Amino acid sequence: MKTLGNIIWFLLVGLWSGLGYFFGGLLLCITIVGIPFGLQLFKMARLMLWPFGATVVCDFNKHPFANLFWLLFGGLFTAFWFFIIGVIFCITIVGIPFGKQCLKLSKLTLAPFGSTIS
Repeated sequence: MKTLGNIIWFLLVGLWSGLGYFFGGLLLCITIVGIPFGLQLFKMARLMLWPFGATVVCDFNKHPFANLFWLLFGGLFTAFWFFIIGVIFCITIVGIPFGKQCLKLSKLTLAPFGSTIS
C-alpha cells in the first residue's frame, strides 16, 4: 500500500511540489547565509516526493534559534496550509492517508532544523 500511495502522491502532488522545494533550496544555497535554509528545503523536497512509509522525528531544541527564524519567515504559514489541507483530506475516507501525509509535512515545516526523516 505504501508503494501505491507514493505513486499516486508522486503523480498528483509530489513531483511538482518536490521540484518547487528543490529549486527553492538551490536559490537559497546561492548565498552563504541561505545555505542552512536551502538544505532544509532539500530535506522537505525529499519527503515531498515519497512521504508514505517515512517518519519524521522533530527536535526543536537542537537548533532553537534557526527554527524560530524559520517559523517567523515562512515556516508557520507553510505548516498552517499543510495542516488545513490535511484536515480537508481527512474529511473523506479515501483522503485520510493523504491527509496524514500532509500532517506529517506540516510537522516537518514547523521545525526542520534538527528534524530527521527515516
